[in-house]
Amino acid sequence: MNKNVVIIGGGYGGLRAVEFLAKYADIEITLIDKNPYHYLQTEAYGYIAGRFDMNDVVVDLEDWCSGFGKNVHFVYDKAKNVDFEAKFVQTSKKSIAYDYLVIATGAKTNFFSFIEGLREHSFGVKNLHRAHNFRVEFQNLIYKKLQNKDDNEDINLAIGGAGLSGVEVAAEMANIIHTYSKTIGQRAKNIKIYLIDASKTILPGMSGFLINNTQKRLESLGVNILAETFIDKMDNEYIYFKNSQKLKYHFMIFTGGIKASDLNVDLNIEKNRISQFIPNKELNIGGMENVFAIGDCVEMRDIKGNILPPTAQSAERSAEYVAKVIRKRIDKKEAEPFDASVLGVFIALGGRYCVGELFGVIKVKGYAAYLLKKAITHMYYLGLHLRINTGYKNRGKKL
Repeated sequence: MNKNVVIIGGGYGGLRAVEFLAKYADIEITLIDKNPYHYLQTEAYGYIAGRFDMNDVVVDLEDWCSGFGKNVHFVYDKAKNVDFEAKFVQTSKKSIAYDYLVIATGAKTNFFSFIEGLREHSFGVKNLHRAHNFRVEFQNLIYKKLQNKDDNEDINLAIGGAGLSGVEVAAEMANIIHTYSKTIGQRAKNIKIYLIDASKTILPGMSGFLINNTQKRLESLGVNILAETFIDKMDNEYIYFKNSQKLKYHFMIFTGGIKASDLNVDLNIEKNRISQFIPNKELNIGGMENVFAIGDCVEMRDIKGNILPPTAQSAERSAEYVAKVIRKRIDKKEAEPFDASVLGVFIALGGRYCVGELFGVIKVKGYAAYLLKKAITHMYYLGLHLRINTGYKNRGKKL
């Protein structure tokens, strides 16, 4: 009799888990997501700046699942609760039974409550709707500058948080503004970008190579870096800092923190301060051998106990591991503990420029790093679209 595996969340981890489990004929897979699409968050920097289109960052989940055949099903609905004793997931519309459950609900932007006005006056990039709203604002700003040739007023765009997402957004926006100088002339120089972080440097926790080369690139693009700068509060006109300074701004993107999804909060499972599940060495949660958590919704550590960064790479590697453990559990075999480390980091820094590290040894920057990152992204995206194309063929056969 086939085993039912239910996966909650159609992000990087959820999709990779489907991909690795779908090759087994004795496993039925149900993927549940509150959205009908997969959003490539790693490409958000290019989408909000207008370099990528919607087609470049979104993939339809139903068609993608159809590409695997009859054993993979997609449920477009929100998972509301889990009954671990009865072993079913309760969505808005129905109950879905499972033998094995994989929670891959990701994370959302943590608009810190101790910063007054942050939630009301800033955009996030983890959510497609918010990223789209910012894209529209950014394009309207450029259009306004284009229409008004006498407008020499400075317009400040702020990014709160100088981690991976923050520096990528800042660099891409700065590069796009530079290219628009051909369209709006010297008025492009009146659009200024501020990258704000409370840490001593940008990219806290990353290597000196990545930090130094990223900072050089940002400075060459004209990005104003405000390190060791604490945001106290915001209103609809100013960002107020704890050093009594303030910055007039047009709009702000906040990338300074994440927290787990609402489902994590609702489930009575051990969690950390940002509601990520705390798993055992096999990524099981709540002491249940048939329930796993992967990706940003769980606090993952490598074999040495170091916390892994919440990246697409970490989500995918945890998904691959859990798929193998489920196979071993079905076959009544022992599983090795989760052992993963960051294989590499590539940071897109506007146009055709990146910096990157592979295996902590190979260091690349400039156009070569851009080509490597583009190849990796293209392979992932191509795989998704090949599944969609297969799904269309399968649907044709049913007709």
